[in-house]
Amino acid sequence: MSIKKTEAKSLKPGSYFIIDGEPCKVVSIEKSKPGKHGAAKANIVAIGFFDGRKRNVIMPADRMVDVPVIEKKSATIIADMGETYQLMDSETYETYEVPKPNDEELAAKCALQAEVEVWDVLGRRVITRVKSSG
Repeated sequence: MSIKKTEAKSLKPGSYFIIDGEPCKVVSIEKSKPGKHGAAKANIVAIGFFDGRKRNVIMPADRMVDVPVIEKKSATIIADMGETYQLMDSETYETYEVPKPNDEELAAKCALQAEVEVWDVLGRRVITRVKSSG
């Protein structure tokens, strides 16, 4: 589980950061100018990566925020375990289970022997796309 720090004002739509322990993808960010009595503020709207919940936070633009380091790997689906798929890493040949995708379009493309891209975010793995079908 690796995290790096960055200033809130350096976030951009499409980047990820952590709100309440949940990695979230930034949808929009508005920065206000510093006022007479305070620092510049950042109003950030983000969607939870795992739970899909919309979150809105307002914080000083120079506040340091946690940014998850996303590890992208290739794997092959080797077994359907019901609620999960068993995958084999294309480089290390390690086998592990990941939950089936919630996205119906992505789930429809998942099949045995399909090569998929897996993101490891904060120690949780998820299938993000199908590279080639089995």
